[in-house]
Amino acid sequence: MDSSVVIGIDGGGTHTRVMVCDLQGSKLSYVEGPASSLHKDKNAVHNVRQTILEALAAAERGLEDVRYVAAGIAGYDRPEDLEWVSELTDVPGLECPKLHVNDAVAAHAGALLAKPGIVAISGTGSIILGITESGRQIRNYDFHHYAPSAARFIAYEAVFEALAGQRDDSDTRLIAAMLRHFQADNLEELAEYARQGFHADRRERDKQFGQFAPVVTEEAERGSSIAAFVLNRAVRQLKTGIELIASAFDGDEVRVALIGSVLTSPYVSRVLTEQLADGRNKRYFVEPPRHEPVFGSVLLALKALGQPEDSYSIEA
Repeated sequence: MDSSVVIGIDGGGTHTRVMVCDLQGSKLSYVEGPASSLHKDKNAVHNVRQTILEALAAAERGLEDVRYVAAGIAGYDRPEDLEWVSELTDVPGLECPKLHVNDAVAAHAGALLAKPGIVAISGTGSIILGITESGRQIRNYDFHHYAPSAARFIAYEAVFEALAGQRDDSDTRLIAAMLRHFQADNLEELAEYARQGFHADRRERDKQFGQFAPVVTEEAERGSSIAAFVLNRAVRQLKTGIELIASAFDGDEVRVALIGSVLTSPYVSRVLTEQLADGRNKRYFVEPPRHEPVFGSVLLALKALGQPEDSYSIEA
């Protein structure tokens, strides 16, 4: 029996997701561990290596059985980032070829099966990536454009709007939840906490705000004026980023997949889909992702090995 396997890694957010599949794309194991980006967790190297070992153990495979590793890592934005990114998968004894890409590339492979189209991602981070008909990869970052729609950003903006006095009766539930989350008795106390810079540690501060983001998206659905204002502003930037990238496509129709906790929230996905329907430069077809990003990494690994696409079928 052939014990050969590939490993797909999704390091796109607050968790590291590792999947082990055989060369036909059948899943043998799936394990989640802590964050894989040094920007999120100083223990990222340990986190990823340990999760790889746990996934192999769950698949009843050894390091010698691995034929290829493909890893999509958040924060891999420049060539020089490969220095820390490659460390993540440098498990002693894991000597197979390895592919490291930005997590958006793996997400695109899973969502659109690496076919032409655009993925917009807003969860722990935010990025928009398109692959044109000619295979060219284009990010909104390439334009020096950034859509501040990641979880922590919409939470920061909601707090700022509340403290700036831009609130009305529709925001009662949002404000009450905000005070509970930041452990303040009233807005004056929260304002003083803000003037002190919130939490001193940036990672902990971003984590604290990111955890509040689901409240913002939920309250937008319930009619909060602050939440709707913040999210509508984020959606406008997302639409701009998508249209920037779409301008490089030859065809008049462009497929778009939305990924991440913010973008898949009912309010944001609905408003962005509506705005894209009014796109001026292309016709946009928003569709649900076919597979999770970790499946996209597996697909990249199988393709790198030269496995014919009709010889495997990635299944959830």
